[in-house]
Amino acid sequence: MQVLQVQLEVGPDPAEVGRARRWARSRLAGSGIGDDEPLAETLILLISELVTNAVVHTGCPAVLRMLFGEPGVRVEVADTSARGPARRQAAGDDTGGRGLELVDGLADRWGWQREGAGKRIWCEIDRAGKPADCGSTAWEPRVYL
Repeated sequence: MQVLQVQLEVGPDPAEVGRARRWARSRLAGSGIGDDEPLAETLILLISELVTNAVVHTGCPAVLRMLFGEPGVRVEVADTSARGPARRQAAGDDTGGRGLELVDGLADRWGWQREGAGKRIWCEIDRAGKPADCGSTAWEPRVYL
């Protein structure tokens, strides 16, 4: 099975989040996932959350990677900060603290792993109508922590 992989280097500036969204939309369209499809909107929201977390909470550059294959699309954001992601409990009026809860609710699977001096956070979305085989994975094998 072939997996198409594309990546974008993201600077440590919150303005880079918008650039990452625009880049991701164009790559989704190029892979046959239309801008108006629910899958595209979900992926853009997940990308926005993961890239925002990387640039805001680490202050480090990051690499956004999208992998297109079966059963769907995998999004990865790698940065050079060794600090792992931390779930926060947002109160009703808080403007932050909901990112990982959102990722957990929207992604079919997600996790993170240490990588060199930094880490990689990933999530996967299955394409509609193509149920995942829970007994195997089409993605390259990795150790998930």
